[in-house]
Amino acid sequence: MLYKTILRKILFLLPPEKAHTFTLFSFEVLLKIPFLQRLLKSYYTVKNPKLQRQLFGLTFPNPIGLAAGFDKDGKHIEAMECLGFGFIEVGTTTPLPQSGNPAPRLFRLSKDEGLINRMGFNNEGVVALKKRLQKRKSNIIIGGNIGKNKVTPNEEAITDYEKCFEALFEVVDYFVVNVSSPNTPNLRALQDRKPLTELLQHLQDLNSQKPKRKPILLKIAPDLTNEQLDDIIDIVAITKIDGVIATNTTIERQGLKAKKEKIEAIGNGGLSGRPLTNRSTEVIRYLSKKSNRAFPIIGVGGIYTPQDAIEKLEAGASLLQVYTGLIYEGPGMVQKINREISKG
Repeated sequence: MLYKTILRKILFLLPPEKAHTFTLFSFEVLLKIPFLQRLLKSYYTVKNPKLQRQLFGLTFPNPIGLAAGFDKDGKHIEAMECLGFGFIEVGTTTPLPQSGNPAPRLFRLSKDEGLINRMGFNNEGVVALKKRLQKRKSNIIIGGNIGKNKVTPNEEAITDYEKCFEALFEVVDYFVVNVSSPNTPNLRALQDRKPLTELLQHLQDLNSQKPKRKPILLKIAPDLTNEQLDDIIDIVAITKIDGVIATNTTIERQGLKAKKEKIEAIGNGGLSGRPLTNRSTEVIRYLSKKSNRAFPIIGVGGIYTPQDAIEKLEAGASLLQVYTGLIYEGPGMVQKINREISKG
């Protein structure tokens, strides 16, 4: 309650990207107080056997994870673990460092409880991420979300994904192949049947050469048609990857409360948050039913309340991830969701 009535109002006075950086910096400083990290973790973490999920050969203590994009470079894993997450996904990372798109590139739609971003895979590069993950103290499950550099043409994209896969193999628990961000030019073309099959099969071939393989998941856009979703189901069956993350941000702008002039002034970018709630659930339900639950789905998009989470689980998701909801609802959100799920 304190967050939504006071802290959020203060943070929302700042531009979104600065607010994000300031919040994480302040949280890290706060956690330097002796015993506070342990205290917060104890308070926010819901421990209940009903929350445990066995997937991909991994044991998730609870089904709520932090989505990629929140902590691209793996700088805040211990801090975010304090909020009760069952797993954390870092990235999207690319082989070479890149600054991303020019600022401003993150925008609030407060009336819609949403965000529009065109960050453009800003990150310090996979080598820096690997070094950071090698030094981490937490044993929380970590996913590595991998992508390609903006300057890499699609014809050479496989090489970029391979570099990230090889670099992170020993330091992450699972991989996510991101071909669905709308903020890297032509990236979504890699979702087409032929290039996507080739990319995933290549990573699976590399995976099979390892002493012990790592789970590989595919993150898809909410803007795919049913025919394209059918292709995704076929590709998962052909390449035998481990699952799908549904969904990334959307390029749709339908039904928003924000004024048309504001939306047009913001321009391009991926929309996340409350406006994505229903569509991401629809995609989860379609994939689950049409495939006859042939593979696990991690549901993400517009999760704010325990009911939002339960709806996605009932639609067919095995695990969930949050990002924008955390910004609007505050640090107690994961605890509330896990408490409600544990009652089931």
